[in-house]
Amino acid sequence: MSIVSPLPVLDAATTQARLPMAELCREVALAAAELAAGHIHSPERQALPLPAGGTLLSMPASAADIAIHKLVNVCPRNAGLGLATIHGVVSVYDAASGVPQLLLDGPSVTARRTAAVSLLAIQTLLPQAPRHVALVGTGKQARAHAAALAETWPGLRVDIHSRSADSAATCCQQLASLPLQLTPKVGRIDDGAEVVILLTTSRSPLYNEPARAGRLLIGTGAFRPDMAELGPTSIAGSQLFCDDVPGARHEAGDLIQAGVDWAQVHSLADALAGRFDPAAPRLFKSVGSAAWDLAAARCALAASRQEQAT
Repeated sequence: MSIVSPLPVLDAATTQARLPMAELCREVALAAAELAAGHIHSPERQALPLPAGGTLLSMPASAADIAIHKLVNVCPRNAGLGLATIHGVVSVYDAASGVPQLLLDGPSVTARRTAAVSLLAIQTLLPQAPRHVALVGTGKQARAHAAALAETWPGLRVDIHSRSADSAATCCQQLASLPLQLTPKVGRIDDGAEVVILLTTSRSPLYNEPARAGRLLIGTGAFRPDMAELGPTSIAGSQLFCDDVPGARHEAGDLIQAGVDWAQVHSLADALAGRFDPAAPRLFKSVGSAAWDLAAARCALAASRQEQAT
């Protein structure tokens, strides 16, 4: 009789610990190249309705070594019940045998790998390491991005923007232990900000300034056609990049509403390969991909195996 080992189930804290940002960025960069070459299979995510305006998102991906399936429930009304808006898991399997390897906390994987994609965009599309970054939003993704920035560039100035001075101040207080120069902000982005990262689910543009060289724009929050954080003026004047171009055609509300020419939208793999005009203003749109969840799973597996070996 065969003995089956129990499946390791990682909670939120352990999942985050298994995804150190430097290693995760390397895995996402590798996955971007594999996805472009057709070595990772990642179909468009499936969205199913849940009661009370909720959505169940199904995101599988497979590669030569592992396969993953992320199931995430997004339930906006949970905030009024004192519950988190997002719940879910990422199941990880050996590709050859199909044997389960790990079960990861879905929201933690999403937050960490999304921040890693933004960091790769900064490292690739900004000519130098940033000194001043503006984060627009105060939710989980804003906190995850702040933590990732602190890991990568400690001492960085980070402005936290919100429509409410109280929420901006509260977010800064929650992040006070990070090695960052945190400033709560309401209103216009400071001229000195070299990177502006938008992390909201706004249905109307929050930023629509003319594009300019030396400022990288990153939109991560708007993930449906009816959402838009970046306006047409900013988009029209920028060289455009997206983490997942096929997915963006259906989900990137900013770009869809602006009527972009999709032939002019370049992939993350293009950016990593240096295929861009260094003199042109640049805008990076992130809609997410199960390929990045697969990258995170690789990272978590490697960390788990290293811990077992020591």
